[in-house]
Amino acid sequence: MGKRREPRKPMQLPVRIFGTDAEGKIFSEKVATASVSKNGVRLDGVRARLNLDEIVGLTYGNNKVHFRVKWVGVPGTPTEGAVGLVNLTPERPMWDFPLPHPVLDNFREDSRGDRRVSPRVKCAVSVELKPEGEPTMWGKASDLSTGGCFVEMPIPLKQGAKFEIVLWISGTKLHLQAAAASSAPGYGIGIRFIDLSPKDKDLLRNFMRTISPEAQ
Repeated sequence: MGKRREPRKPMQLPVRIFGTDAEGKIFSEKVATASVSKNGVRLDGVRARLNLDEIVGLTYGNNKVHFRVKWVGVPGTPTEGAVGLVNLTPERPMWDFPLPHPVLDNFREDSRGDRRVSPRVKCAVSVELKPEGEPTMWGKASDLSTGGCFVEMPIPLKQGAKFEIVLWISGTKLHLQAAAASSAPGYGIGIRFIDLSPKDKDLLRNFMRTISPEAQ
């Protein structure tokens, strides 16, 4: 099957990237774009060491949008300091100039590539986070898969924290064990589900189909 290919536009624009690095430390850097597309951007000159799938923020002028890290350059090579990001909320305006829309090509993904095992779909699901010995926290899941979700919350749990998460889906509460896979202060956390039962996985998959027919 084909996929949507996003035409990239070479652009050198001043932006600020911020978030937490691979060691969990908060960082903020002024860098430049190398190319931009409708839903992504490549940056050059990033000094912070970032993990794949980490959530970071990007500001351009008065616009602030959060992105997921999809690839990072290899130290000691010409790609050192380069970072590829994908927009988590493409409906929010980031750039003040027009960009070409994605086009369909005949690319077929190689299952051996660095791809997510579980496809994610956009959503707006209320959740409860219940860390042991701490008060219940509330948030909203903005994307969801059978492997995890991203929960928007101003003061997120630390990366690696384990807790119970309760998702309100299809009019019922789904109780799951989870861990914080990534943390972005001021925005939220990436959550990884732990030891899902086949029943819970089927419930999630069926719910995903109701909000995105393409979800498998």
